[in-house]
Amino acid sequence: MKFLPILLGTDNNAYGVARSIHEAYHIKSICIGKKPLSYTAHSKIVDQIIHSKMDEDEVFLKTLIGLADAHKSLPKILISCGDGYTKLLTKHKKTLEKRFLFNCIDEKMQEALENKLDFYRICEEYGLPYPKTQVLDKDMVEGPFNWDLTYPIALKANDSIEYLNLHFPGKHKAYKIESEEELKKTLRAIYKAGYTGQMIAQDFIPGGPEQMAVLNAYVSSRGKVTMLCFAQCLLDAVLPAEIGNYHALVTMDGGEVYPKYQKFLEEIGYRGFANFDLKKDPRDGIYKVFEINIRQGRSSYCMTAGGCNFTKYLIEDLLEGKDQDCHYHKDRGLWLYVDPYVLKKYVPASLKTLAKEELKKGYAFTEWYREDRNLNRYLSYLRHRLSSIKSYAKYKKVES
Repeated sequence: MKFLPILLGTDNNAYGVARSIHEAYHIKSICIGKKPLSYTAHSKIVDQIIHSKMDEDEVFLKTLIGLADAHKSLPKILISCGDGYTKLLTKHKKTLEKRFLFNCIDEKMQEALENKLDFYRICEEYGLPYPKTQVLDKDMVEGPFNWDLTYPIALKANDSIEYLNLHFPGKHKAYKIESEEELKKTLRAIYKAGYTGQMIAQDFIPGGPEQMAVLNAYVSSRGKVTMLCFAQCLLDAVLPAEIGNYHALVTMDGGEVYPKYQKFLEEIGYRGFANFDLKKDPRDGIYKVFEINIRQGRSSYCMTAGGCNFTKYLIEDLLEGKDQDCHYHKDRGLWLYVDPYVLKKYVPASLKTLAKEELKKGYAFTEWYREDRNLNRYLSYLRHRLSSIKSYAKYKKVES
């Protein structure tokens, strides 16, 4: 099987996709992006194409059309590895589908699902549980806040793409707010930095990583869910700008949520990869969804590490037209973004036994691939491991 994978992004997610493709097909990928990030640099399985304005329509289209013209003899598969690129891909879907193979939703559905308020309305319609939610905007910075939420509350941006491009002191991906005064202070900082969208205030579900999970899915170009892969969070990010990301995951049986999310994706007419952030509410025992990402998750390689090479579902769909019964993944496998020492020291007490068991069996770091090792990649990999020890020592308390 010959094809050219073109990945939109140069981060750890993009490398995880490239590595998964290489493990399955021994084919090299092209990663395009704004910055030459270390994850996909100095690689034998990835070629980088970098342009500082790759997130602009004209450069994005010119780069991709140039690639298509240069590789006319091969099927070219496009895979988005970031929200901004997904938005560009859906926006220019009609132009690009003449030259590339890819599977994604249309622009209208993308906008509805990326907007958290619209997504929650869809969840309401199709019966997906989500946390109690209230909406805030720049005219409500000083209150009063007339709602039935009690502190602490969770706070995050409704427009995640606009918020991602902001830079200001104390920026978090998501916030845990303990009081009304803290809420006002946080809102002032966000809107002063130039954010124009709405903010989402939500019921804070008790618990830490032990309650959190991620669900990845693939829906074929004919609208059938062919893969679902669930992973339990063992450790979440501690750096303020990364709060909400996963740093240790173990794949396992997600039978509790698989049928519900399969039904949801097929009923709304979804296509391509989907990634759900979930948290189990200990008050009622129900997994509640925070958001959907219109792509595989940032920690996508956790699936392949757990024995579920997710890229095969896309490639077999696009190149062979395969439809198959949905694979409900059950096997366990540990994926890390931190040094194993960090996991052993900081994993929640309720997950220590599971973490120790999985560490003994073996674990995978996305960027440290046996067939793509050299000095530069080793130094980058080592740097990430050592920096995780420093950041957790600074920001994380050890559970007794």
